[in-house]
Amino acid sequence: MIKSMTGYGKAECELSDKKISIEIKTLNSKQLDISTRLPNLYKSKDIEIRKIISEKIIRGKVEMVLYYENLGEVSNAKINTPVVKNYFKQLITVYTDLGFEVDQMTIPTIIRLPDSVKIEHEELNEEEWAKIADMISSALEKLDAFRIQEGAALEQDIVSQIESILKLRDMVSPFESERIEQVRTRLSDTLTDLSNNIQYDQNRFEQELIFYLEKLDINEEKVRLENHCKYFLDTLKETTPGKKLGFISQEIGREINTMGSKANHAEIQKLVIQMKDALERIKEQSLNVL
Repeated sequence: MIKSMTGYGKAECELSDKKISIEIKTLNSKQLDISTRLPNLYKSKDIEIRKIISEKIIRGKVEMVLYYENLGEVSNAKINTPVVKNYFKQLITVYTDLGFEVDQMTIPTIIRLPDSVKIEHEELNEEEWAKIADMISSALEKLDAFRIQEGAALEQDIVSQIESILKLRDMVSPFESERIEQVRTRLSDTLTDLSNNIQYDQNRFEQELIFYLEKLDINEEKVRLENHCKYFLDTLKETTPGKKLGFISQEIGREINTMGSKANHAEIQKLVIQMKDALERIKEQSLNVL
């Protein structure tokens, strides 16, 4: 079963004083491209987080975001008391000189001044990190389940398009004999119109006609097209067939284009156009296959 490169996974937990949420989403990409958005407290674990992700995800554009909400009564923002007191003394002097009175708005004014509030940097303990690592793994499992679900829908659509191409290929056969006869008749009529002024060897004409019709024969392209389509369906059963599917799609397109260039028949051209339409859908969907 194939997997989509598009996915989403989320995990949450509550520790003693905070709530942590981890979200991981993926989009299609030729290579593995990981980006992380982490609060300062967890940035020291960025390399380890990338390692955990790379062990689970082979290819795709990955965005991992960690949020946390402080649930405790204790904040890491502290009033810098000595600085506030110093500001207060200075303001009293300034207010006195200017003839202003000190009121309740003085303290809010001081709090907005530089260094009045200091941030105490919290350290990440290993017990908390172990829980976060488990949450990342949980989010990755949910992401993988999402990708499997999306992959099933992708596979269903791709298989239906391949089957459509094979059906259209089979619909070409009734027009082939008609096409050959039309070409033969057209050339014969042209030579008949010219026969009053030009003499030609009938045997040589038949030889040249056979050679010309052989060049218009599309049986070989039809056989190769069928083989490529079957190989495509077999490749879908592999674990990570995404890149290989792109190469096989190119080969399918080559056979369809050759059939179109050799067609010389309006109905066959219509079938070729429908095959191209189905192939474009396959190529578009294959870009999102892991």
